[in-house]
Amino acid sequence: MPAINRREKIMRIAQIAPLYEATPPLKYGGTERVVSYLTEELVRQGHEVTLFASGDSITNAELISCSPKSLRTDNSCIDPLARHYVMLQKVAEQSERFDMLHFHIDYLHFPFSVNNNYKHLSTLHGRLDLPDLKPLYEQFSYVPVVSISDHQRKPLPFAGWVETVYHGIPADLHTIGNGGGNYLAFLGRISPEKRVDRAIEIAKRVGMKIKIAAKIDKVDEEYFNKNIFPLLDHPLVEFIGEITEIEKRNFLRDAVALLFPIDWPEPFGMVMIESMAAGTPVIAFNKGSVPEIIDNGLTGFIVENVDDAVKAVNALPTLSRAECRKVFEHRFSAERMANQYLSIYCRLIENKNPINRTNQQQILNSLKSNINVCG
Repeated sequence: MPAINRREKIMRIAQIAPLYEATPPLKYGGTERVVSYLTEELVRQGHEVTLFASGDSITNAELISCSPKSLRTDNSCIDPLARHYVMLQKVAEQSERFDMLHFHIDYLHFPFSVNNNYKHLSTLHGRLDLPDLKPLYEQFSYVPVVSISDHQRKPLPFAGWVETVYHGIPADLHTIGNGGGNYLAFLGRISPEKRVDRAIEIAKRVGMKIKIAAKIDKVDEEYFNKNIFPLLDHPLVEFIGEITEIEKRNFLRDAVALLFPIDWPEPFGMVMIESMAAGTPVIAFNKGSVPEIIDNGLTGFIVENVDDAVKAVNALPTLSRAECRKVFEHRFSAERMANQYLSIYCRLIENKNPINRTNQQQILNSLKSNINVCG
């Protein structure tokens, strides 16, 4: 059978996003933001894309609303799973419209998808080192899934891994800055595993201002009030709170470096590539995906502790902001991400047999080996 050229074949693709945030989110949000970047790039390339998401989402694709608005902003939502099951039914009812259904809701759709004939793929966006996940992925080991880093796979080596696809963002979303704000940046979420306390300690020890742009989830309010709020009363510390995508641009451009002092197996870490896109190097603790994303000594420094991070701040003048941007353009653009997914879609479509327990290993091996089937 002749190879499919992804540049000539128009695909009908469904992207199924979580409903917790709009796609893209107005402020903080990882998964829905990635789904948005992927969706818009596929549309830009001429594919027919349908986005199943919350009604307040904004897209150039066809939008099918599965909740009036994002669940985080909907005070009437008590059971978010109920809203997602409504979405899954809508997807199943329209599945024949699509060549490929791409899910971003982790394992929630597995019982639906394995009992239908549609072609499907799941990108797993969260941490996978939770004990409850092992029997689930053993049961559904034949479902084709994509990891967002190689490290993310480690707890579940038996899952139906097809490929690792690193996240990407639009090349024009950020422009290179000069770090003229003379501050260190912390961007993301306040939680025990993100360790903003480490970031504050690093800034104090080097005598440099730190700006903290971070969301506080309700579940982390007690942690913030008890452990972080007392640390904010210092002349070098400025707490900004949650910021928009537009505000993020100057926030990263003007920073000398981004601090990423995590204390958990981060599956990816979008803020690292956003920072690189602005030419801003990253000082990150050696956890999770960090060694896959940061080129030590080129786009930042990978450190083991606060002492190492302090040394890294002092070594920042040895790095080139232009190189940070260059690496981003080569490795982490939305176009590269979309093209990689298109290749996987083609391989799945070329396989004419349904993926089930009987033929799972044969088909998954074929999907992994026929990497050039789309040209």
